[in-house]
Amino acid sequence: MASLKEVRARISSINSTQQITKAMKMVAAAKLRRAQDNITQLRPYAQKLGQMLSTVSAGAETAQESPYKHVRSIDRVLLIVVTSDRGLCGAFNTNAIKAALSLIEEKYASQARSGNVEIMAIGKKGAEAFQRRGFKVNTTYVDTFGSLSFANVRLAAEEAMAGFVSGSYDVVELVYNEFKNAAVQIVQTEQMLPIVSASSTPVNQAAASSAMNYIFEPSEEEIITELIPKTLKIQLYKAVLDSNAAEHGARMTAMDKATDNAGELLKALRLVYNRTRQAAITTEILEIVGGAEALASAA
Repeated sequence: MASLKEVRARISSINSTQQITKAMKMVAAAKLRRAQDNITQLRPYAQKLGQMLSTVSAGAETAQESPYKHVRSIDRVLLIVVTSDRGLCGAFNTNAIKAALSLIEEKYASQARSGNVEIMAIGKKGAEAFQRRGFKVNTTYVDTFGSLSFANVRLAAEEAMAGFVSGSYDVVELVYNEFKNAAVQIVQTEQMLPIVSASSTPVNQAAASSAMNYIFEPSEEEIITELIPKTLKIQLYKAVLDSNAAEHGARMTAMDKATDNAGELLKALRLVYNRTRQAAITTEILEIVGGAEALASAA
């Protein structure tokens, strides 16, 4: 059985840890509120922008000839993996990294063996994980969450788009955690480039016929040329905002559980402490009684 001093030291240590986890939970909750507002405000805009592009570009030659729609034989792959800069957020980072690795194994195993899979890491945890596994990692955007803004994310999107157009990459995939609520994050994998055409579906056929009723100002070509790159940038920005909100939700949940676990440990340790102290007092009393009886017998 541990000594009283050792038990007291453990209780003090767990108390300090519990105070830290409580503080981290409160900080994560405050950040989550702001991050949740940001993603809920952007989602309708991103969805409407995508619908507008689908409606306007259905059947339009300019859209079909866009360099962002060119489908090529897949030799070089870029994976944009969005994780966090810090840990202590449960399985948040692990889930995104596992999803990216599964995607590589299932779809791009031959390219990975040839060393033609590159990772664009948004978040330090993803960069570190893929560097340990020997992948070529672009770490330019690992500090994006330090000053999260559309301007910073736009640079990452533009680099990926320029690489696709120049032929440096034949496909660009996006892996991130989608925010559902504070306790639930859903890992999403999306093909960013080339843009997947769904013009054969009934919805898009209807959009193609209704597109004839539009009057374009400026020209249809200018609108589509502007819309496609903007939609791709918004797609990446939405993924980063989703991941940011999901990270704070995961950290808040993880710290809440850690605080509860610390409380359970403290209960168990206090019980051990009281039992040990009671045993020590009983032993001391027995020693005193034994000593008194020995003195009485000697007298």
